[in-house]
Amino acid sequence: MTDFTIHTVESAPQKGKPLLEKSQQAFGRIPNLHGVMAESPEHLHGYQVLHEAFLNSSFNNDEKTVVWQAINVEHECHYCVPAHSAIAKSMKVSDELVKALREQAPLGDEKLEVLRATTLEMLRERGKLSDAQTKAFFAVGYTKQNLLEIILALSQKVMSNYVNHIAHTPLDDAFKAFS
Repeated sequence: MTDFTIHTVESAPQKGKPLLEKSQQAFGRIPNLHGVMAESPEHLHGYQVLHEAFLNSSFNNDEKTVVWQAINVEHECHYCVPAHSAIAKSMKVSDELVKALREQAPLGDEKLEVLRATTLEMLRERGKLSDAQTKAFFAVGYTKQNLLEIILALSQKVMSNYVNHIAHTPLDDAFKAFS
């Protein structure tokens, strides 16, 4: 097992210091994940860029949560599932939707269910979608832009989920109520 440092602004590599300051400003604290990622400032920078890009995607907050949590749950990420449950709460996503995503239960909304299924097929099949899933995705009103935005989220979540697996990132106090 490799021990990873949860960096602070003071302990981070020089190029990571401004990135952790950015996290501090955005979240009011430095999430443990960001502290771990700061070991590679390039990794943390890439993650921050992808996170901001997905936040600015065309998906609404429920849809963003569906995509993020479908990936987090599938990857069995001990850190990101509770972290994104807390984020969903701050985004005013219903507790029922978050619970259903975490439990892999029916979502009660056809469009969101298709979004989850498409995200999972894309993840499991490494970007290869069946014709049937693609047709279902477009039939409920999603677009080519949305397909590309799922790939954006997958890229972001691979960065965080995999780091959490190898670093065993401890859960922040702010997320413990959602574990």
